[in-house]
Amino acid sequence: MQLSDHSLRQIDEAYLERLGEESLRSLSSKLLLDLKEARERLNQTSRNSSLPPSREAPWNKPGREDAATEGGENPEETVSEDTTAAEDARDADAEAVPAPAVDAQPMARKRAGKVPGAPGYGRPAPDRVDAVEIHRPEACAGCGVGLAGQAGQAYTGYYEVDWVREGFGWTVRITKHLFEEGVCGCGHVTRAEPFRGTEDGVEIGGFRLVGAGLASLIVALSKRYRMSRARIQEFLHDWLGIWVSTGAIHEALAEAAAIVAPLEQELVDAIQQSELLHADETPWPEQGASSLWLWVFITTHTVLYYISHRGQELVKNLLEDYAGVLMSDGWQAYRWLERRLRCWAHLKRKARGLADSLNPAAQGFGLEVLALWKDLWEAVQKAREGPPGVSLRPEWEERLKAFRSRCEAMRGHPHAKTHELAVEFLNDWEAIFAVLSNPFWPLTNNEAERALRHWVILRLISHGTRTPKGSRHFALLASVIDTCRRRGHSPWDYLQTAITRRRQGLPLLPLPLPV
Repeated sequence: MQLSDHSLRQIDEAYLERLGEESLRSLSSKLLLDLKEARERLNQTSRNSSLPPSREAPWNKPGREDAATEGGENPEETVSEDTTAAEDARDADAEAVPAPAVDAQPMARKRAGKVPGAPGYGRPAPDRVDAVEIHRPEACAGCGVGLAGQAGQAYTGYYEVDWVREGFGWTVRITKHLFEEGVCGCGHVTRAEPFRGTEDGVEIGGFRLVGAGLASLIVALSKRYRMSRARIQEFLHDWLGIWVSTGAIHEALAEAAAIVAPLEQELVDAIQQSELLHADETPWPEQGASSLWLWVFITTHTVLYYISHRGQELVKNLLEDYAGVLMSDGWQAYRWLERRLRCWAHLKRKARGLADSLNPAAQGFGLEVLALWKDLWEAVQKAREGPPGVSLRPEWEERLKAFRSRCEAMRGHPHAKTHELAVEFLNDWEAIFAVLSNPFWPLTNNEAERALRHWVILRLISHGTRTPKGSRHFALLASVIDTCRRRGHSPWDYLQTAITRRRQGLPLLPLPLPV
């Protein structure tokens, strides 16, 4: 904007009457530029800017068929902007200096957890018990003589509530676990004890009210169906007749995430060995932290999430030795990679924004980019009907050379969006047009966009995470859930098996192979 709010408040008819002709012309030019910029902002939609469809008025949203087929687009390769609403803001403030902190009296906040002195609540014994499981020591801890089959005295126990498959349906099963101690002939008293261990800083093992099947259901309700702890508690009570505290629900989620933590390296190895990788990121709020982003790295059969800062550190740590091809947007954290593809949908949307501009030069440049994009898109689709290995570079070399000259000419244009798009083409030229060398490479980053979409909705509902450990647990569970689904397996069956095995002290099974 040429004029600030402070300046605009001082301009009225009387002020204009006092100005001379030259001053009026100068002021009119500023007002015209500001008016066009404001009108362009009013005309922004999800089709010509990074505005997400959720922020559009219902009567302004394009029809599904119109949005998918406009300009000859392939509906399967049209990128939704649900996850890129912050892209322009992200690019704009990449080098911004943070504002100095303002001294202010901090507001008193209620601390989380139980208030000191408040009455506590115990867990009542269940009304019924469906099964009793007795755990006896197998051998004397002293002399090593076997104690199998020898009855002993129960010294402790716990109740376990589980959600198990029975016949053609599911049912709630309450099991009473009893641990006995036995006396050996040598006089030594040996106790049967549940497995206790630590994984990723979280205790795992027996003495859990929530069984493995119920824990898997809780993960599904939390991560797949986006329920809060309180809503999960309500659902379990109303539909299954189970009362579980929100603390126990939280512990079940933390334990499940910790149990699958060793799978992170398996996912990283699969990512690094892939031939084609999609990557994207979206803002992620964490209480007490700033500038965190949810990153996704997705291949044909693997999905890996991280919550981290938006710099190059995460990308370099993960992809430093990556030999495949990366598809991404124009974020600078990816630019150090040599074998990279750029999402065409992002560039096309920006070009459409210029075509809708009120600036004649910007409008002309935008229409020129759209025309080139339409021809290139059709050429790539046609090439995919033929045999692989045929490059389109030779036949498009002259036109691309002319377009590069056009971008050079538009660099430095007074219209900011025009200058930015021209610079973006010049900075990422090889990545943008690399698909012409292999038309079977993807044109858009729709795979990564689609993977983030579910978690963006969860972010809007839950307002993110509260602690770094919570962010890590979220990313671990999201990675395992989406990887299993992508490989054609039930993540809930896998989680149930994983929790059962680790509570018994058995090693974790690897993720299932693709179907």
